[in-house]
Amino acid sequence: MGSMKETKKWYFIFLAIWTLIADVPFLFMFFTSIKTQTELLMGNTWQIPKQPTIGNYSTVIHGSFFNYLKNSVIAVSISVVLILIVSSMAAYVFSRMKFSLNNILYSVIIAGMAIPIHVTLIPIYILTNKMRIYDSIFALIGPYVALSLPMSIFILTEFMREIPIELEEAAKIDGCSMFRLYSNIILPLSRPALITVGIYNGTYLWNEFVFALVLTSSPEKRTLPLGIWDFQARYGSDIPAIMAFLTLSLLPMLIAYIFGQDKIIKGMMAGAVKG
Repeated sequence: MGSMKETKKWYFIFLAIWTLIADVPFLFMFFTSIKTQTELLMGNTWQIPKQPTIGNYSTVIHGSFFNYLKNSVIAVSISVVLILIVSSMAAYVFSRMKFSLNNILYSVIIAGMAIPIHVTLIPIYILTNKMRIYDSIFALIGPYVALSLPMSIFILTEFMREIPIELEEAAKIDGCSMFRLYSNIILPLSRPALITVGIYNGTYLWNEFVFALVLTSSPEKRTLPLGIWDFQARYGSDIPAIMAFLTLSLLPMLIAYIFGQDKIIKGMMAGAVKG
């Protein structure tokens, strides 16, 4: 009994230390964001601000921050919804339907995970120009969805294969159609995997930089990762303003996690048990 208490004590000490280490970058970002440029350059980088200021946040908010936020929300929201719809449908086909090209098509799609995204930049740039959607939010949605599908289909297919086939057989006896099998049985049971896929892709796309840089040019169409350029000059950068911008950019994801952490944790744990 004593050894178990001792183990728990060291376990909580380890978690406390790890939490502190994980929070250091965020604390550094926040403290830097409430410094002036002069205090940052003249003082100790890791020192707590002597005269905190919210001027950097005022500068960011009165700039184009909300326009960048709107573009990111639109691009990421539409992309994640399309990813979940398309990948879940494809995963249902690969996990449940038997046809001659099933394994071949599945292998081809999964092989897409090995393709570096930078290889696709030039073809996608040419394609968006020919489709006349360059420098628009819609130019980002297509690549976001296409490049996220292989991993999403892989996760959902492997999850759906673990769902007992007897549930579908019983539903078929009751006259359930193929679409109702998918929408009323498979999707609700696949909710943990869908949450995991949504979190994974949402986090990645929220911070995506390369395609946003290549496929947009006007400031009105930029997403949050590109907004940092507003605080970079030719011979220097406004570091405190950049940190304020990053802090505000982090808030939507942080708020979403706070309100949905129970569902996120349950989804990931259920996915782990299934695996």
